[in-house]
Amino acid sequence: MNFSRDPFILNVGGARYSFSQDVIKDFPLRRVSRLHGCSSEKDVLEVCDDYDQERNEYFFDRHSEAFGFIMMYVKYGKLRFVPQMCELSFYNEMIYWGLECSQLEYCCQRRLDDRMSDTYTYMSDETKPDEETAKEDIQAPGEKKWLERMRMTFEEPTSSLAAQILAVVSILFVIVSMVVLCASTLPDWKTAENRSMEEHRYTASLWEPSGIIEAVCIGWFTAECIVRFIVSKNKCDFVKRPLNIIDLLAISPYYISVLMTLFTGENPQLQRAGVTLRVLRMMRIFWVIKLARHFIGLQTLGLTLKRCYREMVMLLVFICVAMAIFGALSQLLEHGLDLETKNEDYSSIPAACWWVIISMTTVGYGDMYPISVPGRILGGVCVVSGIVLLALPITFIYHSFVQCYHELKYKSARYGRTLSNEYIN
Repeated sequence: MNFSRDPFILNVGGARYSFSQDVIKDFPLRRVSRLHGCSSEKDVLEVCDDYDQERNEYFFDRHSEAFGFIMMYVKYGKLRFVPQMCELSFYNEMIYWGLECSQLEYCCQRRLDDRMSDTYTYMSDETKPDEETAKEDIQAPGEKKWLERMRMTFEEPTSSLAAQILAVVSILFVIVSMVVLCASTLPDWKTAENRSMEEHRYTASLWEPSGIIEAVCIGWFTAECIVRFIVSKNKCDFVKRPLNIIDLLAISPYYISVLMTLFTGENPQLQRAGVTLRVLRMMRIFWVIKLARHFIGLQTLGLTLKRCYREMVMLLVFICVAMAIFGALSQLLEHGLDLETKNEDYSSIPAACWWVIISMTTVGYGDMYPISVPGRILGGVCVVSGIVLLALPITFIYHSFVQCYHELKYKSARYGRTLSNEYIN
């Protein structure tokens, strides 16, 4: 093309920029510099969207404000994001004009990294299952649609109206089972239960109202777990999921306790069986965790703990190191030195470690405390250091919690839109 004429005009989204031919040849933006090597109309249209040969003007259908900030980088050497513009959109403009993320200012690079990590998480959680589903549809086009609907009904509480109804029923069963479990520990309840057991023997407790309610709840949970296992795509992955493991831990103790009651309940020599049965009955508390399937808050907590296990380990290491140091020093100052009055609460380092962990977490039960002046000074240092050590990893855990919450909320909103469409139809 003819670049001998001045000026050389770039029209980006309606904003016009004029340059000389010497500037275009070595222009910092690779896409603009490529125009200098174009020898035909076809080559020019591969670089820009349109051009006017008479006015020597080249048109680019791109974001004019973003290009203005890019031109500021060309002029001053500093590249920053456009205010109130998506970081990924501006990054796409950068790639189009031939810039890289390393040319951004450091603060903007961190913003871009955070946004790209969030987007990667969304893509990994949302688009990959869709791709797998598409592959399965190609590989098995004859698969019945009702199986997929059943799977979504039991796995995603917000995917349809039937799924929401099923989730509400499941929550009611969890609440009822928890109420019965808590009520069974009341003195009046236990007195009535013991009297009934004495009159009708131990196995008759299964036919008490509490036993019937418990059996109905367990039957519902068992049927729900079996159906979800049958309609699952991958049976091995289904067994490995944490929520499904919790379901198994919540259901299996009931059947074990029933079998133990039937076989050993009337044998007076097997007294330990009663303790085992009480332990198994208390394992029903795991049913509360089943609510995580229906509430974003509990899911966020579990996902945060899963992703922040390194930070949690770091926090435990900090606490253990502080416990070892302050526990040894407090035992020495309160009991180890040859003093007139020894504090017997600090007779050993393990006993002192209990005081350290209570002080570092600022709980302060008051069951043991230092009485010497050096010990009290050490206690103040222990409290302050505990606040600092606990606060250091909390920032990372907090940001991960917020990110996980937005991810799960985004996922729930997507299924909510599906529910709205189904309700309208």
